[in-house]
Amino acid sequence: MQHSRRSFIKKGSLALAGATMFSPDLFAARPAGELLGVQLYSIREDMKTDPQGSLKKVAAMGYKNVEHANYIDRKFYGYSAKEFKKVLGDLGLRMPSGHTVMRTQHWNAATHDFTDEWKMTVEDAAIVGQQYVISPWLDEGLRSTYDDMRSYMDVFNKCGELCKRSGMKFGYHNHDFEFSTKLDGVTVFDIILQHTDPALVAQQLDIGNMYNAGAKALDIMKKYPGRFESMHVKDEIKSTGGGREPYESTILGVGVIPVKEVIDLGRKSGTKHFIVEQESYQDKTPMESIKEDLKIMKKWGY
Repeated sequence: MQHSRRSFIKKGSLALAGATMFSPDLFAARPAGELLGVQLYSIREDMKTDPQGSLKKVAAMGYKNVEHANYIDRKFYGYSAKEFKKVLGDLGLRMPSGHTVMRTQHWNAATHDFTDEWKMTVEDAAIVGQQYVISPWLDEGLRSTYDDMRSYMDVFNKCGELCKRSGMKFGYHNHDFEFSTKLDGVTVFDIILQHTDPALVAQQLDIGNMYNAGAKALDIMKKYPGRFESMHVKDEIKSTGGGREPYESTILGVGVIPVKEVIDLGRKSGTKHFIVEQESYQDKTPMESIKEDLKIMKKWGY
């Protein structure tokens, strides 16, 4: 993700539509359990000012699934879990996954248990209808040494057990540091994948974030086949804003990532959730961007 997302966590369409109208991919049966959605961080400012109106626009585009990036004081975009589930349902939307950072303060090492705050996070996720509770960050203090990192993976597995009791699964979403940071010669990402139980901890692969660390999704997916139940579908171009990161996200299919090849491999190896995310927009609005992204995904048969 781009620097703005880090800060947030820490504190040709008509022609394309015409060309895809008769694409045979559109008539292919979707594999059982597969879904296409959008990460609402893509339209974060719209969701901040008018969440219900923004969701209405998302539904009108044709999206059926959304993923949240805003859970504060037991509320999703200002709504309780029950209220937000109704808002979504009235618009024909579902929210099978959401992003809430599991931080160090959510685990009590003395009692070997999660705090009430985190237990309520899981409870609310179940109420709203999530299948996955996904943490999109790993506090820096947890990845300072190999032993600390390895030990915290036991907490990941325990969170998987906690979520399982509510019929869900815990998940982790990568940025770029997982691939650029090594502890005792092992990347943070390898430590996560090698020491979490796939039956308890899902991996949501962000195929764009990793590019800023020089990692490539196809290589990672081949190294760990079948481990990525969910995917953030994203493309990247060289940064236009002069930011810290060399690449920023863009409309699918116009950047440097072989997105179609990546998602096709994901489909073949067990990925079920394909979540569109775009965080930089060049000359388009966020709403225009995710609308065009959806058209491209449909063209590709998703």
